[in-house]
Amino acid sequence: MTKSSTVVFEVFNILPDLYFLLDEFGKIQEVNNQVTEKLGYQIDEIKGKDFYTLLYPPSVLRVEHAVIRSLEKEETKSLKCMFIRNDTEIIEADLFISSYKIPNKKNRSILIVAKDMTIEKKKDIDLLRFYYVAENTVNPLQITDLQGKMVYVNPAFEKACGFPKEELLGKSPKIFSSGKHSSKYWDKMWESIQSGKVWVGEVENKKRDGEPFYTQLLISPILDNEKKVVGYFGIHRDLTEKRNLEKQLIHTQKMESIGTLAAGVAHEVGNPLASISALVQIVLRQTNDEFIKEKLELVKKQVTRISKIIRDLVDFSRPSNYELQLTNINETIKEAIEIVRVGKKAKNIDFLFDPDNSLALLPLVADQVQQVFVNILINAVDAIFEKQTRNSDNFSGEICVSSRKNQEFLILIFKDNGAGIKEDHISKIFEPFFTTKKEGKGTGLGLWVSYGIIKSFHGDITVENNNNAGTIFKIMLPLNPIY
Repeated sequence: MTKSSTVVFEVFNILPDLYFLLDEFGKIQEVNNQVTEKLGYQIDEIKGKDFYTLLYPPSVLRVEHAVIRSLEKEETKSLKCMFIRNDTEIIEADLFISSYKIPNKKNRSILIVAKDMTIEKKKDIDLLRFYYVAENTVNPLQITDLQGKMVYVNPAFEKACGFPKEELLGKSPKIFSSGKHSSKYWDKMWESIQSGKVWVGEVENKKRDGEPFYTQLLISPILDNEKKVVGYFGIHRDLTEKRNLEKQLIHTQKMESIGTLAAGVAHEVGNPLASISALVQIVLRQTNDEFIKEKLELVKKQVTRISKIIRDLVDFSRPSNYELQLTNINETIKEAIEIVRVGKKAKNIDFLFDPDNSLALLPLVADQVQQVFVNILINAVDAIFEKQTRNSDNFSGEICVSSRKNQEFLILIFKDNGAGIKEDHISKIFEPFFTTKKEGKGTGLGLWVSYGIIKSFHGDITVENNNNAGTIFKIMLPLNPIY
């Protein structure tokens, strides 16, 4: 190797890749500084060394063949290989092999450029690990660009919001905005993440089907090597179940408080009401005045109505004294249907019952459970009658009841095609004295009492609109209750 060649080769010291100059037998003639730094050799240790001894054994044959082909065809060859550092550490690299002839020299020389891919490989592995975690985590994840447009969502995010990723990528998260948060709320979020800070907040989004989607959202800026924000990473923690449990807890606590109050009210009102009823009876027996009798009969009816309300209050507020007995739910439902279908309003309504005949007997109070079924069925009849009144010519009323079971619960579905319930009334439907019926047509205690009865058997009762075409009541009773 001439002195001028050595000087020329020193130019490669400023480049980041590893440069080797070999003779046609594979002996190292020159290297740049990156070779000694990356492979851990001194310059005098590596010159004259066989290049192939630097390689991890599985790479030797492939590199030798590439060198031979480059010498034969005078063309550049590229391949992947691995070097050994300090006899233990592996360095992965991309090799570029070229052969050339120096003027006035008989033999050809070989220039090998090795691009260290160890860091890139580590990045690839880290990226693969992140992708695997992101794709399989139960937490919804999303990545957006600087404009807030989504560039990645994981399967959990698709499941949570109901949108397929094809409809989300390239779109702003506003696509599932509920509109419940003010512009100032989001301005504060943008101000925080654009400055490189992490933002955490609770948000209410809207699923594709319009249902609310509650999450705790953490948004972290994605920074490049120069600490500049290049995108945003968002991770959601689903709070929907937590919110529902909180609502149930609040509702239960409210019911307990109302029950305590109702017991006191029933006691205080019951005694004077009994006195009024007795006085009415005495006056009725003592008078022959038809006008007075008519008015007293009206008073008597109102006293009877108040008495029924008090009985309902007492039924809800105090523990049942009835004895539990093994009850055939299907038979109880059939009896409730027979009771309701003889009513005047129910004569043009079809009652359909689809029972699961494999149901086991459950320890319940049959009369109380039947009261629940009758309350729900009467409400369904009233809702259908209301709709029939508005559409008398072309509407056929129908009430469908079914019984099913899973591993834990007996599930009863009461479905009607009546007038339905307004969405803002759904959350109030089991509250005492709340009714959608006209004044004097209902006390608003039937479903409240039904709620208390089902809860006393460790069950649950819910209601929802049937796509604006009626109402669905769902009752769940444990198959193995613990009393």
